Amino acid sequence: MAQPLPSSSAGPNEFVSSSPPSPPSPPEPEKLSFFATAKTFPRPFWMCCVMEMWERLAYFGVRVVMPIYIMQADEPGGLHFTKDDKGSIYFWWAIVASGIPMISGGFADRYGYKKLIAVSATINIAAYVMMANMRSYWGFFASVMLLALGTALFKPGLQGTLAQSMSKKNSSVGWGLFYWLVNVGGAIGPPLAGFMHSHGWPAVFYGSAAITTLNYAMLFTYPGVESGADQSKGIWTVVKGTVVNIFDAKLLAVIAIFSGFWMMLYQLWDFMPNFYADWIDSSGFVKLVGFLPEAWLQKTARGVQLKQENALNLNALLIVLFVVPMSFLVARMRVLSAITLGILIATIGTMVYGTLPSIYMVFFGILLFSLGEMLTGPKKTEYFALIAPKGKKALYLGYVNIPVAIGAAAGAKVVAALYGEKATLALRYLAEKTDHHGAGNWDGNADHLAAFVGVQRTSAVETLCNVLGQSPNAVNQLLWDTYKPYQIWYVFGAAGLCSLIGMLVFSRMSRKWQDLDV
Repeated sequence: MAQPLPSSSAGPNEFVSSSPPSPPSPPEPEKLSFFATAKTFPRPFWMCCVMEMWERLAYFGVRVVMPIYIMQADEPGGLHFTKDDKGSIYFWWAIVASGIPMISGGFADRYGYKKLIAVSATINIAAYVMMANMRSYWGFFASVMLLALGTALFKPGLQGTLAQSMSKKNSSVGWGLFYWLVNVGGAIGPPLAGFMHSHGWPAVFYGSAAITTLNYAMLFTYPGVESGADQSKGIWTVVKGTVVNIFDAKLLAVIAIFSGFWMMLYQLWDFMPNFYADWIDSSGFVKLVGFLPEAWLQKTARGVQLKQENALNLNALLIVLFVVPMSFLVARMRVLSAITLGILIATIGTMVYGTLPSIYMVFFGILLFSLGEMLTGPKKTEYFALIAPKGKKALYLGYVNIPVAIGAAAGAKVVAALYGEKATLALRYLAEKTDHHGAGNWDGNADHLAAFVGVQRTSAVETLCNVLGQSPNAVNQLLWDTYKPYQIWYVFGAAGLCSLIGMLVFSRMSRKWQDLDV
């Protein structure tokens, strides 16, 4: 990392001018049009963006439906694991997928970006095939960890190539284009997953494996990009440099600030699918619109619902439509200022979509969230790329993933500890407020609820409806009002608020540090 300019101080007998002469201002850089800026990117930039699109298409084809496949109690063919099981899987998934790039970024700089991308594609294909066949907890856990490893190796190799293909003048548009293609893959993933799911759950994973193979062909379409790193370093020298570089107080402060924000941000993809399936009623919206594709809909006890992956896909669609023009509009805006504004808007959006059970408020909250993400997502990658010293682009872009690892892992544990899942709450209501159980009192341990009331988790809501003689929608509202499951979103809103305050302070202080003031 470049060192900040030393401050000068005058001795007691030295003359200090009250108005030191100002150095001449550098000329303003020419502001190119969007299309003129796009023409400045070399072929490796475009090829890597396409590879990222294929990788994200495969990844999100699985990721958007995974919460339902793993945990949802009433999902036909699902694994029906508990929220604690899901929390453990997602915790380690975040640690491996976003923690390893801290090390693999240095290896990408040292051993070559293309080699690491090829290795990661092979690992991901094997992982998807495993996921299609593993139904035990530990078998599925192992397959997810293999996918996390492949993802961890893919990120720094690809992003290092991109960073070396950009300059400070075009990096805002460059990272915006990259983020756009990420979300093109993310937007196509949900409907594709729905189509593959119609052929059974294994087809979802096999389909993602097939899509990942496209990256092999893409690797032959562009010349390798040099990192500028010392190619003679041994393995342990690379590891040592990776660890030493991170122990910079200012860099650690950035990581800590981003961690709280990413803890909140990841809940749209990791937690909201289950929350939506449990509590959001979209049947009125489906009737009002009337022409939605049948593949987007799901028949439930509460009526025909818009599938969660298609409702939440509004996020990716908005980013596909607006992230590139947004990146162009804020290209001359200070990077840290754009990030701060993005954190504020995304935090408001999270509280809107997470605490109000109306499908329309979910859409409005996602709209706000997406606007904040457009300002924050590309800019945080741009920020780490700009402050990275020469020869350490992939290393610093590996550091980008550390707050993601911390935030997503912490969020998984919060959900496992605090979320009032509907099936479990139905069992709790049976235990606490009805006579549908044997003698004695429930001991307060959620793991003992099913045995205490004599009802399996997969049929808990149906049983409660029968016991109370109420409709599924009425029971939903009863559980919502009684146990207030939406209060978990207050924790994530608080995390976003803490990150906002931290970023406001850091952004102001960074004006004193030449190496971080961008």
